[in-house]
Parts: sequence; C-alpha cells; structure tokens
Amino acid sequence: MSKMKSELPAGVASASGKQAADGFKLSKVEFIALIAALMAINALAIDVMLPALSEIGSSLGVLTPNHHQYVVTVYLFGFAISQLFYGPISDRFGRKKPLLIGIGIYITTALACVWVPEFNMLLALRFLQGIGAAATRVMTVSIVRDRYSGRAMAEIMSLAMMVFMIVPVIAPATGEVILFFSEWHMIFGFMAFFACAIGFWAYARMPETLAPENRRPFTAKSVINGFGIVIGNRVAFCYTLAASFMLGSLFGFINSAQQIYVDIYDLGRGFPLAFAAVAAFMALSAFLNSRMVGRFGMRRISQTLLITFISLSLLLFLLSVFFDGPVPFPIYIVIFALIMFCFGSIGGNFNALAMEPLGQVAGTASSVLGFVQSLTGAAIGMLIGQSFNGTTVPMALGYFIVGAIAMVFVLIAEQGKLFRAVSPSPQHVIEK
Repeated sequence: MSKMKSELPAGVASASGKQAADGFKLSKVEFIALIAALMAINALAIDVMLPALSEIGSSLGVLTPNHHQYVVTVYLFGFAISQLFYGPISDRFGRKKPLLIGIGIYITTALACVWVPEFNMLLALRFLQGIGAAATRVMTVSIVRDRYSGRAMAEIMSLAMMVFMIVPVIAPATGEVILFFSEWHMIFGFMAFFACAIGFWAYARMPETLAPENRRPFTAKSVINGFGIVIGNRVAFCYTLAASFMLGSLFGFINSAQQIYVDIYDLGRGFPLAFAAVAAFMALSAFLNSRMVGRFGMRRISQTLLITFISLSLLLFLLSVFFDGPVPFPIYIVIFALIMFCFGSIGGNFNALAMEPLGQVAGTASSVLGFVQSLTGAAIGMLIGQSFNGTTVPMALGYFIVGAIAMVFVLIAEQGKLFRAVSPSPQHVIEK
C-alpha cells in the first residue's frame, strides 16, 4: 500500500479508470446520463407504485394498512442481500455482464407481477425483483469508481444523483396516470418497459470499464480478503455506516409518504405533487453539491449539512409533539423539504468518501458497502414506517435519531475532528 491523499483534484481518474478508458466512447454527459438512468431503474421500482399501495392492498385482501408497506420493504431486503454477490462476481468477470443479467431478472419479475394473483406471491416476486435491481446499484458505483476518484467521483455521483432525482419527481405522478387509465398491475408492465429501454442502452453503449489485468480471482479466499479490506478501513466503513443510517431516513419516509400526505394531510390526488416538491429539493441539492464540492470538499459540505439535518429534524419533532393536532402543512412541507435538501448532498458525498480508499477492490467494495447500507437502511426504514401512528412524530423522531447516530460514525471516521479537507489517515488508502 502506498500513501496518498483521500481526495484527489477534480478530474483525476483512478489508475484502473485510465486503463479501462482505452476506447471509451461515451462523452461525459452521456456517461452521467446512463449512470443516472441505471440508478433510476431501482428508484422507479419504489416510487412509481407509491400511489397504488392502498389499491394493491384492497385488491389482494390486505387488512392492515401498515402492511401495504411490505411491497416496498421486501424489495429493499432483496436489493440489499444480493449486493454481497454482485461485487465479487464483477471484480472477476467485469461490470457489464452482471449488470445486464441483473436487469434481465428485474424485467422478468416485473412482468410476472402483472399476473400475480395474491399478496404473498407479489411479495416473493418483489424480493426477486430487488435481487435483480441490486446489480444496477453495485455496477454503477463500481463503474464510476473505475474511472474517477476523489472530488471528481463526488462530482460525477452528484450530477448522476441530480438526474436520478427526476424519477421521484415524476414517478408517483406516472403511477397516478397509469391508475387513471388502467389498474395497478400495469405499473409493473411500465417498470419492465423502462428497464428494457435502459438495458438496451447499456448493452449498446456502455463498454467494459474493468481492465483485464485488474480482475480478481473469484475464490472464497479472494472474496473474504476483499471483504476484510473493506471492513478493516476505518474511514470507509464508518462513512458506510453513517450513510446507512441516513438512507434509513429516506426509506422511512418512502414507507410512510402516502399515509402522511393522504391520511394526515388529506392531499388525495395532490400526493404526487407534494412528493415531487421534496424530490426537487433533493435534486437541487445534488446539483449544487456537484458545483461546490471541488471548491469546498466532500467533508466540509456533508458534515455541515448533517448538522443542519439533525437540527431541523429536532425542530420538526418538537413541533409535532407540541402542536395540537398535525403540524400545519405549509410549515411541515417547508421544514421537511429543507431536511431532504440536506440529505440530497449528504448521501453522494458519504458514498464517495467510503469508496475513495477502495479502488483496488471497487466491485467487492461497492457490494459490501451497498449491502450494509441497503440492509441497514431497509431495516431502519421499516421501523420508522411501521411506527406510523397517524402523526408525524415517529418519522421526525426517527430522523433525529438516525442523524445523531450518523454523526457519531462520522466523528469516529474523522478521529473527532470535523471539516477536514483530506482524510486523517492516508496510510489506509489503497492504491494500485
């Protein structure tokens, strides 16, 4: 291992990225767009069906409203667990083939959901669909890490996240349109069609980014060693745990969104608009982060926003407790949009900080980090969602708690000192 700074100047690619870039024909704009589209396959599987959860429950005989959330939760668990396998496979066989296989699984299970007759079978298919979608998460992060590092990687991920955030803006409204003209089964047909289009784009345009000389043998020993490298790096692992708890806040909101907007605030068909407004703030945050990260650095931006996230969550919790009845909607939506604005930059920067030291095992690293984040986030999101009691108190309290825990992990990663420009432990960084 050689010593190097954790954050390289913007535009500097990793060694593997330079090697894999030979013959790389995608422009930067198309590369970002394709990465964002691949990420959107996963987001679509969650967000487009949110308006249909009640209809799905009624159609399939689900009696408890909170159980409607399982359609999202089981998908997230399948998405989380399978990431452990995609990374080591991609470090051995490359990024492109596992990516296309995962998209194929996603499409097949989405089509099967069109004809699903009962709720338990739907949950099983959704679990399998999450397994397929996991390939898009692991491969996109690995592909970006193959070609970029440091602040350049954070910039690319922020721009991809900005485009990716268009999905939460339009997906619930798309679901509403499908429900207006048809019924909920057709939402899964739309998912399959969208994934087919993006899968063909990736097949036709995305080259293999992992150079042959950088591939790792697919053996039990190599996999265990790769996992040990990931878990043994304090900065990478602590930022992964911090990102995991932050992701739990997002999943908690997704699980509860329909009940908050429809049951508490009685928005009805206005639910997609409120959802889109919050997602737009997240997209704006990701865009601003991409413009500012090269100047201020990942740590300064994300740590400042994490403190703001915690403070606003505490404010929303106190208002939820002390108001006689629900927090007035204008106050709620403004505070919550600001909270999610903070989240929009925290997630991308935390992921870049976690991946930065791990370029040598990018595929395995992406899978381990993705597994920890998705599984932890899904579990926390389920706890927050299942705690829904007809008020905004459980969600606001959950946000404050996960933000505070994330801050503890950030402090451990940074050895108690915030707002550093570079990693405090460059000796832990792996360089080829």
